[in-house]
Amino acid sequence: MQLRQSERRQAKIKIGLQGCAGSGKTFSSLLLAKGLTNGDFTKVAIIDTENGSADLYAHLGNYNVLSLSPPFTPENYIKAIEVCEKAGIEVIIIDSISHEWDELLDFHSKLAGNSFTNWAKVTPRQKAFVDKILQTNAHIIATMRTKQDYVLNQKDGKFIPEKVGLKSVQRDGLDYEFTLVFDVDIKHYAVSSKDRTGLFMGKPDFIISENTGKKILDWCNEGSNNKTKAVETEIKPTNPIVDNLPSLSSPLEARVNNSKKISPQSFPKINPKEAFGASEEELSFLPSQDLDDTTEEEVYEALQACNSIQELYALYRAFPKFQSSLRVDFEAKKSLLINLTNPNNISRNGQSRIQ
Repeated sequence: MQLRQSERRQAKIKIGLQGCAGSGKTFSSLLLAKGLTNGDFTKVAIIDTENGSADLYAHLGNYNVLSLSPPFTPENYIKAIEVCEKAGIEVIIIDSISHEWDELLDFHSKLAGNSFTNWAKVTPRQKAFVDKILQTNAHIIATMRTKQDYVLNQKDGKFIPEKVGLKSVQRDGLDYEFTLVFDVDIKHYAVSSKDRTGLFMGKPDFIISENTGKKILDWCNEGSNNKTKAVETEIKPTNPIVDNLPSLSSPLEARVNNSKKISPQSFPKINPKEAFGASEEELSFLPSQDLDDTTEEEVYEALQACNSIQELYALYRAFPKFQSSLRVDFEAKKSLLINLTNPNNISRNGQSRIQ
């Protein structure tokens, strides 16, 4: 045995990503992986147990896929990780590890004899699987399903059921093993329930993007004499009310950030009555400049800069060719702007209730 001084070393991050069905765990994992490799998807592999769901996001880039078929035993997961290691993969996504625990529970239920003592036949297999994740010389992103329930939320005077995630489908205490754990809700917003990096704990909910992965990579590459940097979360304040609100980066794809930006002032402004109460003929207008060569990335940048429904709607009308591809972004921005103008979202001390 030998004592030594503590030393901050470069690390391989182990991330847990948990959420209910439809929360965007696979997509968020791919964006994190893209950031962790500085955009090089050839260094990313996803171990897919979700019946080919990993291929649904092939438009993001040419990442590697290793499809895992039943039985989803810990031993098969370990073999899959070893295949990725031999291929020189830098980021391994395991989507998901809930299948492994379901397999062990099924195995335990079929064992004869005392149920309590039979756990001695299960625990070593689970431990070997967890140890493999922790000891792998690669970044690991493991997704976990959560048990689902529904709660009633009031909206416009009506109670609407909304899906929420509860406990993850894995062995109790597994989150202790991860460096960082994100809980993702049905609206794709993430919050850290465990964070040894200090980058996200106590910060507002945000949508995971490629930039999130880059921030984590910077933390991993810090030297022994560097202190953990205070890194901002995905926030782009536009006015005093929205300080501490998450940026609405696209939940569908990573955007190119090196394009020129369009100022929303270049588009005609209309009042809400004209925007939503007039006929199609009355709504039509000509942009104030020639915008035929405008790219989707430029429109996206202008969308994020809009500070009112009027500006947002004018931008939407000006570019019909992007209305379909940017529909989710327009809807998200519209929802945020509506919430900001809702007096119910402002408390008496002037602080926004939107988190």
